[in-house]
Amino acid sequence: MPAHQAYTLAERLQALREALDQACQAHTLQPVTPDQRELLKQQIIALFREADAALQQAQAMKEAVKGLADQWKHLDGRGVGTVPGAGAEVHRPTPVASTTVSATTGRVDHLGASTFLEKGWSKLALLDAPGAEAAFRRALDLAPGSLEAQSLLCWAQMQQENYDAALLTLQSVLSLDPHNALAHANLGYICLRRKAYGEAIEHLSTVIRADADRRAVLYAHLYLGMVYREREMYDDAEAFFMRALELGPNLLQAWYELGRARWFAGRPDEARQAWKTGSEANKFSPWGKRCAEVLQMVEQGGAPSREG
Repeated sequence: MPAHQAYTLAERLQALREALDQACQAHTLQPVTPDQRELLKQQIIALFREADAALQQAQAMKEAVKGLADQWKHLDGRGVGTVPGAGAEVHRPTPVASTTVSATTGRVDHLGASTFLEKGWSKLALLDAPGAEAAFRRALDLAPGSLEAQSLLCWAQMQQENYDAALLTLQSVLSLDPHNALAHANLGYICLRRKAYGEAIEHLSTVIRADADRRAVLYAHLYLGMVYREREMYDDAEAFFMRALELGPNLLQAWYELGRARWFAGRPDEARQAWKTGSEANKFSPWGKRCAEVLQMVEQGGAPSREG
């Protein structure tokens, strides 16, 4: 069995996303070689095919379970029609094929939707929340009801401080999946911004304990660090930021927030080091630039804001 099969599809998707982010950032300095481009292309194609196969298997399993339920109803005396095993052919569910037609025809285009999900995620990484929202809405046009698209749409909305709209989106997600990890992480962030710290801690801690979604767990640590920083519990804040960096070394926002926690804890030299590390990790990324900007500001006698 290939080594990569030891990882879940979600883990491989995240790893591939990080590899693409790094390749795009490095491309500004040195063009990516044709061999590197081809390797990434083949990895994407292979991952999509496996995901599509998994989707078909899940759909087939769902139909098979429905068939079992129908048979149980017959045994329970509540079934309708011919009883299986009495000389009639038993209905066997047919595996459902993956749908690939756009929403304008009433069907779902998973491949097209995934393209817009990736586009929206890239825009979020660039702090282009309005552009991300547009991409996620397009993904929902192509795959109505997609929980991932709705969760990411909420993320884009809350990054624009449109919290009422974000909460409505979250309600839609949680009504279908009450344990959706990313939705709870987003809800924790909104509680943080509204200074409902107890509720924020509850939602974010739930995400971390469940450990069901790598991306949600990563951001739950980041947001918990921000909660404790705002509550002036700087040691706890630092611990969560450091854990976020262990889980996601490319999450430069954690270096930015770690620097602020250290600064307000009265450790300016360590704060400068955190911002320096963040800025040097990727000077072209938005959070790398923010680290550089705040470092320059404090070197000139300024101080970071306590808000935001």
